[in-house]
Amino acid sequence: MTSGADLRERFAAALMPNYGVPPLALTLGRGCEVYDADGRQYLDLIAGIAVSTLGHGHPALVKAVAHQAATLAHTSNLFVNERAVQLAERLVGLVGGDAKVFFANSGTEANEAALKLVKRAAGPDRRTFVAATAGFHGRTFGALALTGKESIREPFGPYGMDVRFVPHGDIDALTEAVDETCVAVFTEPTQGEAGVVPAPEGYLAAVRSLCDETGAAFVLDEIQSGIGRTGRWFAHQAEDVRPDVLTLAKGLGGGLPIGACVGFGRYADAFGKGDHGSTFGGNPVACAASLAVLDTIESEGLLAHTAVMGDLLAEQLDAVDHPLLAGQRGSGLWRALVLTGPHAAHVQEQAAARGFLVNAVAPGTIRLAPPLVITPEQIGVFIEALPTVLDAAEAAATKENQS
Repeated sequence: MTSGADLRERFAAALMPNYGVPPLALTLGRGCEVYDADGRQYLDLIAGIAVSTLGHGHPALVKAVAHQAATLAHTSNLFVNERAVQLAERLVGLVGGDAKVFFANSGTEANEAALKLVKRAAGPDRRTFVAATAGFHGRTFGALALTGKESIREPFGPYGMDVRFVPHGDIDALTEAVDETCVAVFTEPTQGEAGVVPAPEGYLAAVRSLCDETGAAFVLDEIQSGIGRTGRWFAHQAEDVRPDVLTLAKGLGGGLPIGACVGFGRYADAFGKGDHGSTFGGNPVACAASLAVLDTIESEGLLAHTAVMGDLLAEQLDAVDHPLLAGQRGSGLWRALVLTGPHAAHVQEQAAARGFLVNAVAPGTIRLAPPLVITPEQIGVFIEALPTVLDAAEAAATKENQS
C-alpha cells in the first residue's frame, strides 16, 4: 500500500500549491470513521466540511450511485433526466411554496446562478449588492465579489460589481445600506467560514422585512447550514422566514458534487431560455445520490437525531473546563469551539495525533461538523479526549513561543 508520506510527496509534485500539502492522506471511510494511507483510524468530526451527511460508505448512497452509474451516468442539459426532475420536485416540496430549481455542481456555482438570477429580475436602476463582512459565498469571481473575507477577496480585485459590506447581524447597518438601488442582499443564517457565527435572533426576519420595503431580493446562502445540519431541513425554517432565493450544496450530495439555486415567486421564472446553464448540473448520478441522502434523512429520523446529538455535544462541551477553551456556539451538529487564543492550528494537529479530525477554521476557532449519523458514544469518546488534546495544544503553543 502507498504510504501517506509518498502520497503527500506526489501531491506536492503534481497538484497546484493552493491547498499547501494536507497533513493526512485518507484512503477509506466507514460511517463516522476514516483511515489514512498508513492504516491509522480517525473519528471524522468535520465530514468533508459539512458534506458527508450520511458519513462514509452508507449503503443507501452506495446503492443509489452504483445503480445510476450503471444505468445512465450523464445526459447534459440537452435532455431531460428523471433523477434531476425527481430531486427538483423533492426540494420544492421541502422548501414549500411556488419555487423552481437550477442545478449546478458546487456552492459557488449555486451562488453565481443566484447572482445572475436576481440581476435578471431587477430593473436597470438597481446596480448594488449588499453582503456581510466576514461572509463567504465562494471563490469564483461573482461569488468572491460578495465574500467579505479580505484575505481571499482583495488579491483578485477589482470586481465589476458594487458591493456594500455590513457587519453580520447588524440591522442598523443593513438598513442604511439597502435602498432602491439594491439588487439583492446576500447573507448566511450562520457564517460558517468565519467560525460558525450565528446571526442574532430575528435578524433574518429583519432582512426579509427590509427587502420587502425596498424591493431588493433576499438571497440566503445555506450551502453549509442546509440539508439537516442544524436539525431542520434548512436553518431559516427556525425563524419561519422565506427568502427569495435559496442556495444549497455540500450536504445535499452526501459526498458527490452538486449545488442548487432555488428561486421563489417571481424569481422562480426570472431566467429565460439560454440565460444560464451547466453541462454537468443536474447530473443523474449526483441527483441519485442527493435523493438517497434526502430519503435516508427521512427514513432514519436524522433531523431529530441531529437536534438531539447537537444538544448533547453542546452540553458536554460546556462541561469541559480548560484554560484554552472559552466556550462553544452553533446549532445542531454544526459547532465551534471558541478558544482563548490563536491556537486552533495546534488543536487541529493534536486532535489528529489522537485520532480526531477537526477543522481550524479561524485562528481562535475550531469547527465541528460531523456526519449526521454520529452516535452518543462517539461524541463521548471525543469529549473524554478533548482535555488531553487541549493540554497538548497548549504545550505546543508554549514551546513555539519560546523558540
